[in-house]
Amino acid sequence: MEPLVIGLSDPGDPAWTEVASVDEIEPHARAGRTVVVTPSALAPGADDEAGEIAAACVAAWLGARVFRTARPHEVTVALRMTESLAGRRRPALTRRGLA
Repeated sequence: MEPLVIGLSDPGDPAWTEVASVDEIEPHARAGRTVVVTPSALAPGADDEAGEIAAACVAAWLGARVFRTARPHEVTVALRMTESLAGRRRPALTRRGLA
């Protein structure tokens, strides 16, 4: 399942499991639940753009699939990169190094 990025005020599916800490993500994801996170509230200091993106990437790596954010474009780009690094998505572009 491709990660889904929604706005902060968008309604979610009642079947989704919303978590408030990084420690809760992996157990719920392993149990097969769709995990929802708000990256800006997930980690201390994630109020700025870089912190929010970093928190979203960590959450995606651990198995979160739905992300509530006020920065949908930036978070989506970072999530695509994380999914590629985790081997769950093909890279959009590959280059061969000629060093």
